[in-house]
Amino acid sequence: MRLASRCRTLAWCALLLAARPLVAQQLLLPMDDAQRNHLKAYGVAFQALKGGQKVEWFLNYRGGAFLVPDVPDLRRRAALDGVSVEPASDAAVAAMRAEIAGGNMDAVVLERVPRIAIYRPADQPPWDDAVTLALTYAGIDFASVWDDAVLNGDLAKYDWVHLHHEDFTGQFNKLYLAYRDAPWFVAQRDRDLAMARAFGKPHVPALKKAVADGIRAFVERGGFLFAMCGATESLDLALAGLQVDIASTFSDGTPPDADADARMNWARAMAFTGAHVETSPYLNALSDIDGHQVNVPARRQPLGAFSLFDFSAKLDPVAAMLVQNHRTVIPDFYGVTTSFNRAVVKPGVTVLGTEEGAPWNKYLHGDYGKGSWTFLGGHDPEDPQHAIGSPPTDLSLRPNSPGYRLILNNVLFPAARKKPRKT
Repeated sequence: MRLASRCRTLAWCALLLAARPLVAQQLLLPMDDAQRNHLKAYGVAFQALKGGQKVEWFLNYRGGAFLVPDVPDLRRRAALDGVSVEPASDAAVAAMRAEIAGGNMDAVVLERVPRIAIYRPADQPPWDDAVTLALTYAGIDFASVWDDAVLNGDLAKYDWVHLHHEDFTGQFNKLYLAYRDAPWFVAQRDRDLAMARAFGKPHVPALKKAVADGIRAFVERGGFLFAMCGATESLDLALAGLQVDIASTFSDGTPPDADADARMNWARAMAFTGAHVETSPYLNALSDIDGHQVNVPARRQPLGAFSLFDFSAKLDPVAAMLVQNHRTVIPDFYGVTTSFNRAVVKPGVTVLGTEEGAPWNKYLHGDYGKGSWTFLGGHDPEDPQHAIGSPPTDLSLRPNSPGYRLILNNVLFPAARKKPRKT
C-alpha cells in the first residue's frame, strides 16, 4: 500500500510540474515579423528598467529585439499587452550572442530609466501629438512641460525632451491666415500672450525665442532632444535669430523683409544653414527648409516613401539604435514641416532616412554641445494627410506601425549605459 501511495504521489507531482510553465533565465522580445505588438514591446522593456532589471537591446538582430529577465511581472505585462515573448535558456542566449558577435549586430545595455518630458500645453488634445499617443499606448511614463517650465530651468530634471508642432518663431504657424477667428486659435493666442506678459516679454515671438534658447541650453548641457513636424524647422529658425514683425502678424500683410536672410546666424542652429526665410504674410510657410511645402498649394509636393539607412551597430550604435525597425521602407506622411531640403542641411548631420531621388531627407540626427538632437519630419506616421480636426489615431489598430517605432526608438535611446560615440 505504501508503495502504491508513493507512486500516486509521484505521479501527481509529475503532473503538477508538467502543468507549471517552465521559467527560462531570460525572455527575448522579438521585433521582427514574429512580434504581435511592436509598440507595446517598448513598454515591456521600459517596465523592466523601472523594476531595476537589466535590459539588452540587440541592434540589427531580429528587428532590434530586446532581452529581459524572465520574471513574473514582465511575463504578466507581456501577456496582457499581447507582446510576443520567446523564453531563452542560457544556451540559447549564448547562441544569440555568438551570432551577434559575428555579424553587423551588437548588444547595447539599457540600465537606467530615462526621465522623459513632452513639451505641450495643458489644453492640447492628446491625439494632436504622435509622441503623446505613442508613449501613452506603450505605457511609458512621461511628464508634460510648457513655456514656464523651460524658462524656470526645469528641463534639467529630464534626460529626453520631445517637441512637436510648436512654432518657436512666434507666428503660430501662420494659421491666422485661415483660422484667426476660430475659438481654438483665439484661445491659443491669448494663452501665449498671457505667458509672455508673465515673463516680462513684449510679445509672443520674444517669449518663444527665449524658450528656444532654453531648449538649446538643455541640449548643450547633455540633453537628448527629439522633434517632429513644425518644431524642427521653427526651432532652428528661432535659434538662428529670425526676427518677426509682431505688428504685422495679424494684419492684412506687409511687404516681405528683404534683409531677413542676411540677418540670420545659422551657427546657433542645430540642423540647418543658409535657408531662405519666407516673410510674406500671405504664404503659410516659414522657410524653404521643408521640402514638401504642404500648406502652399502651388508648391505642395506629393507623398512618397522614405528608406532607413543600414548602420553598423558596432561602429555607429547611435544611428543604429534610432533606425531599428522591422521595415526599411516606410510610407511618408505630411506635417507642417514634412521633410528637410537637402540643400540646407548642415555638413556633418547624420541622415537616418531619405526618399530616393527626392531633394529632401526625412529623418536626421546630430550632436550639439554635450547633447544630441533627432528631427523627424511629418505629424503622424499613421495619418498621412493629417489636417486640423482629424480624428485621433487609434494605435490599438496599428500595433506594428514602423513609423511609430521610430518615435519609440528615440525614447529608449537615453537609457543606454553611456552615450555611445561614433568612430
